[in-house]
Amino acid sequence: MKVSEEHSSGHARSAGVKDVAAAAGVSLGTVSNVLNRPDRVSAGTREKVERAMRELGFVRNESARQLRAGRSSVLAYVMLDATNPFFTDVAQGMEEAAEGADLSLYLCNSHQRQNREHAYLQRLRQQRVQGILITPTDPDDPALDEVVRHGTPLVIVDRRRAGDTHCTVAVDDLLGGRLAVEHLLDLGHERIAFIGGPERIGQVRDRQAGAQQALEAAGHSAQDLVVIRTEELNVAEGRSAGERIAGMARSARPTAAFCANDLLALGLLQQCVSLGIAVPRDLAIVGYDDIDFAAAAAVPLTSVRQPRRELGRTAAELLLDEASNADHRHQQVLFTPELVARASTLAR
Repeated sequence: MKVSEEHSSGHARSAGVKDVAAAAGVSLGTVSNVLNRPDRVSAGTREKVERAMRELGFVRNESARQLRAGRSSVLAYVMLDATNPFFTDVAQGMEEAAEGADLSLYLCNSHQRQNREHAYLQRLRQQRVQGILITPTDPDDPALDEVVRHGTPLVIVDRRRAGDTHCTVAVDDLLGGRLAVEHLLDLGHERIAFIGGPERIGQVRDRQAGAQQALEAAGHSAQDLVVIRTEELNVAEGRSAGERIAGMARSARPTAAFCANDLLALGLLQQCVSLGIAVPRDLAIVGYDDIDFAAAAAVPLTSVRQPRRELGRTAAELLLDEASNADHRHQQVLFTPELVARASTLAR
């Protein structure tokens, strides 16, 4: 039995349906029926074809089949930052929903850059994925509407958008910001810093606004919040913020910091330890997301918890419904965060 032929390049050609039909001594139609409608083929013939497939190392061209059908068995998630465990946790929830529907999940990383995001959206449309989940740099970006206009369902994840043109799944970040600063105010802190950026990211703006709302509700001015802007939401930027706080005059230095995510908070904590700034005695720290690393830090981190996997699972379920249900109606789901207090704000 001839398994494969060598091309002039020296690479072996993969066995195709014609090879299987020839090896099994059946027609191409019979091979097609075994692949797509096995109930129409007798058990003996089916076994003969399947044996030929095994011996030839035949692998079905699923992409071509899906292209003919006009729909793939793939969902895609365009995440904001693959280095942040928050988004990979969200993706796990999506994967659970996809697997339950016998689908695969592709992960794409925009790295907080809109041009990369647009390139991924274009490629995913070309590949005819069944639907796209996205944490966009800008939830009001017209490119998202363009995807839907071309027939690809799309759900916005971890972002809110005015109106009901898309399904959205998010967490109430205004409330999350309030919870963080209310906790610090309850502990007696008055000079509180907000660390986060860039400002174009909606969650950063909402978490800062929530922090300012908490200050105003307690009789302070929103301007009392010491804003330390970062270029990105990562550990290195958190360490840099720690350097800036250490460089302030003691009379002006904040006694507490609310960070826009846990990576910033962990970087800040690292820098405090290296500079001899005691946490929480000299600086209390609150993060956001409650990733697994938060509780495992040298000083366990107080954080605003988001239901990460549930966020992803709900978004994927809405996308699956939109892709298959003619009566689908867009939903705007908003989860409630909760504050988890640990040693970075509570003296041991």
